[in-house]
Amino acid sequence: MSAERLERRRAAVLAGAIDGYARLIRADEEGVLTRLKTIRKTLVETTIVAHRGRIVKATGDSMLVEFASSVEAARSAVEVQRAMAAQNSERAKDAWIEFRTGIHLGDIMIDENDIFGDCVNIAVRLQNLADPGGVCISDHVYRQLRGKVDFPCDDLGPQPLKNIAEPVRVWRIKFGDGKRFEREGFAQIPSSAGEPPALELPDKPSIAVLPFESTGADSEQDYFADGLVEDVITALSRFKSLFVIARNSSFTYKGKTTDIRQVGRELGVRYVLEGSVRRADQRLRITGQLIDASTGARLWAEKFDGPMEDVFELQDKVASSVAGVIDPLLLDTEIQRALEQPTSNLTAYHFYLRSLPLIRAWSPEANLQAIALLERAVECDPRYGMALASLALCHAHNLLNGWVKDAAAERELTIIWARRALEAAPDDPSTVTSAAGALMDTGENIETLKRLVDGALTRNPSHAFGWLWSGWMRTVSGESDLAITHFETSLRLDPRATRKAFHLTGIGMCHFFESRFGEASRILEISFNELPSYSLTAWFLAATYTKMGRLDEAREFAKRQGIAPGGAWLVIGQLLGTAAHRDMALSALRLATNEALQS
Repeated sequence: MSAERLERRRAAVLAGAIDGYARLIRADEEGVLTRLKTIRKTLVETTIVAHRGRIVKATGDSMLVEFASSVEAARSAVEVQRAMAAQNSERAKDAWIEFRTGIHLGDIMIDENDIFGDCVNIAVRLQNLADPGGVCISDHVYRQLRGKVDFPCDDLGPQPLKNIAEPVRVWRIKFGDGKRFEREGFAQIPSSAGEPPALELPDKPSIAVLPFESTGADSEQDYFADGLVEDVITALSRFKSLFVIARNSSFTYKGKTTDIRQVGRELGVRYVLEGSVRRADQRLRITGQLIDASTGARLWAEKFDGPMEDVFELQDKVASSVAGVIDPLLLDTEIQRALEQPTSNLTAYHFYLRSLPLIRAWSPEANLQAIALLERAVECDPRYGMALASLALCHAHNLLNGWVKDAAAERELTIIWARRALEAAPDDPSTVTSAAGALMDTGENIETLKRLVDGALTRNPSHAFGWLWSGWMRTVSGESDLAITHFETSLRLDPRATRKAFHLTGIGMCHFFESRFGEASRILEISFNELPSYSLTAWFLAATYTKMGRLDEAREFAKRQGIAPGGAWLVIGQLLGTAAHRDMALSALRLATNEALQS
């Protein structure tokens, strides 16, 4: 470590490890690794982020995490352990995946992205002391937790730890109702003999929004909290891809202590959104968190602050933000669920979900596989709007990237599927915007397509994907600055988007058209690094280098990427509706490929 880069700070360090990792891998290597990948992505990482933790490093069977607060570290650990216990209860004991966790508070040393020091070493030693599925904490952490958390602890007394000079007083966190946690698992929620059976889950993401807790004493704030929840329910209901429980059912839980898993069973939903509203002088703070009702795991959490001057405007802002973030988050979670299911007896919805990662892969082979899955979805349900629109998009991708020899046939298939989608689901914003986006690549009248997308956004102003396509429509029609605004709106509504290249390339192209070549190259390079196979990015990056006077670099890049006149890049001429923008792009590309053609 170099002294000039060394930094110190106080932190709560969480060390976690999988109990019996080698045994699990020997028994079922592929299955265990697949489960672990899902657990880390949908449970562990999201819970850590929700509690403002930072994953310092993660290996096959262990993880090191830094938190600013001992309370957040402990809550994160307990939340993960409870969720894992629920998952393990559905499996044979020899297939359980159990974490051992240790937490210590102290000074850490930071070198680049790693952390060091006795604080880290003690956390690791505490993790070794923990039971499988359990959490051990140091006395330093315990003193921070007293009076702030609702789970008691067992005092294990001073414990000698390897390579630590003095014994450390250790506490073991107890879960649930305070009974000692045993290796056999957590106590399950008791059910009465007369309890109604759990409702069957709908065949699409399902959610209930519970009444938000009002932390103020005045009735005005209580009314505001109720009104906010109604607005959120209304906003979520605009998403045709979601099954949203009505307000009357959700509000039966008002004022009651609820168990989220029980709510999920009683309402027949996969996800539950809950939150709180707090008023301080003329400011409001609204918090929300999305929970997987099957496991109790927190998937997403956010805070919203604003003035009380216009409560209705703030309600709309919160509802729009929550709805806009939740829809793509639920979709990603549902995709993962579909991928984990066996391939037999799949519905149209599951065929559609399985196609989405393939579409996002952006390669000719994956695109063909996606088409095959979507065709099966349409066989199951010939009027499935999003499956039809996604088929149109896949054929448009073939056309745009030159992935097929018969461009005319591909253009015709794009149009056929897009029009079928619009006929099947003319009021579904997702279907309409996707179908319009596919038609844009065929050279359809851009003003007609803009009206379709604008109408969809009027019906659902929180539709992140709709704003993405609106950005592309404005790019094509020459409204560069408006297009950038729409791309940025899409990113704001979906800040955790796993694929940002489609936004960034559009933004970079708009800067190119406005002769802001430095900004264009910066953004296009970021996009290219994320998704090198996206042809538009490479074309406009080469054109941008040319306009910046970096002709040798442009030609070397064009040669390396196989960019040449004719073929797929003729789509630029068909795509751009503004003659000046067409000429600007194509003339720069011709210069960039001149040397490539001669060599």
